[in-house]
Amino acid sequence: MDFETVIGLEVHAQLRTASKMFCGCASAFGDEPNTHGCPVCLGLPGSLPVLNRNAVEMAIRMGLATQCSISLKSIFARKNYFYPDLPKGYQISQYDMPVCEHGKLCIDIEGAIRDIGITRIHLEEDAGKLIHDQDIDSLFDVNRCGTPLVEIVSEPDMRSPAEAYAYLTGIKQILEYLDICDCNMEEGSLRCDANVSIRPVGQKQLGTKTELKNMNTFHGVAKAIDYEVSRQKEVIETGGKVVQQTFSWDPRKNCTVAMRSKEDAHDYRYFPEPDLVPLVVDKAKIDSLRKSLPELPQEKRRRFISTFSITPYMAQILTESRDVAQYFEDTIRFCANAKLSANWIMGEVLRLQKEKNIPVVSLKVTPKRLGSLLNMVADNSISANAAKKVFDFVEEQDKEPEAIVNELGLKQISDTSVLETTAMEIINKFQAEVARYKAGDLKLMGFFVGQAMKATKGKGNPGEINRLMSKILGE
Repeated sequence: MDFETVIGLEVHAQLRTASKMFCGCASAFGDEPNTHGCPVCLGLPGSLPVLNRNAVEMAIRMGLATQCSISLKSIFARKNYFYPDLPKGYQISQYDMPVCEHGKLCIDIEGAIRDIGITRIHLEEDAGKLIHDQDIDSLFDVNRCGTPLVEIVSEPDMRSPAEAYAYLTGIKQILEYLDICDCNMEEGSLRCDANVSIRPVGQKQLGTKTELKNMNTFHGVAKAIDYEVSRQKEVIETGGKVVQQTFSWDPRKNCTVAMRSKEDAHDYRYFPEPDLVPLVVDKAKIDSLRKSLPELPQEKRRRFISTFSITPYMAQILTESRDVAQYFEDTIRFCANAKLSANWIMGEVLRLQKEKNIPVVSLKVTPKRLGSLLNMVADNSISANAAKKVFDFVEEQDKEPEAIVNELGLKQISDTSVLETTAMEIINKFQAEVARYKAGDLKLMGFFVGQAMKATKGKGNPGEINRLMSKILGE
């Protein structure tokens, strides 16, 4: 039997607010445990939550960026469950009236364009953190309790791990471009749960879904989905039935591990949060937030392709990060050759960034310095190989490219009269090779150019040498 995979994703993104969702405690990662807590975080009697305005605005901006309808009135609800990381015994979230609904995200899989529906984007507070590897007992840190989150819930529109990966990448890019989440999965500021099911090809009814948790990389999400699809197929093909369960992904063993039976909405006993009034947003505020949106990744890609005549692949790489996209635009202010700039950023700049593990904005090779270096390549002042050497020296020594070129004596010889003299000397020196070349051994051109480069101590313009050699040998 042929099966179709059905995937829906729930993305939890921690918002970059200074304080928590319903209190004034700092929303910060990495501080001493249990230093950011208060009666509201802990749900002590008599404490009352107050909604964070910045968190609301960030959620609306995310909704607008994903073409959602923004609710003029939304309701907060209590989601009741009992777990050690939730001191109150409930989580304040949104249920039947979220702040954003009915959006979509366009993904590109090897040229095939698909829209993935977004069911809802809602606000909620995070739970605390349990630590299991520092003591014989599990330890609890209250710092994360009440941290503002948006939960982005997709429609079950994805049909492969590759589509899930592309969707997650698109969501992450938008969050970063809006500057509302740092998207650090290792620190837990971006988390993803996957709902996975299979059904016979052609069947409309959805199969029984399972939920996957504990996936801390996008590649991990894709691998976990792939494993779960194979597991479900095996269950059905051996006469069993898929059971609605929650699984944890074990990245060391590359397999899923059953955690518990999966809950339905009624298990959480949702009811309207009695301590919060409805959230009301007027149209003027929504229009103002819409105008504040930056140019988003897909729009930027289209502009890069049409304005700078670069390939879709180049545009994809250059817009993956807002900082890299800005670095590219800043570079071409100093070097008008967009394709040359794009190639160097995709190659040398991103290589250096990865090696040093720092943002591109922290590199000593600034866009102005890179532009200056590339202008020397473009006008044949230095060779491409020499430029790569200069590039690394600029980063190491924090100097201008021109100064390093002069210090190392890397300026390329492009003077035709000088190079023509060198070419004639090489031809006169290697008459036997000249005879073989004229007899049809055209590969010897590389030999002649190499000898000329050696004679000029690597400073000769190889393109000009090649042209002159061809001209002389052809006469």
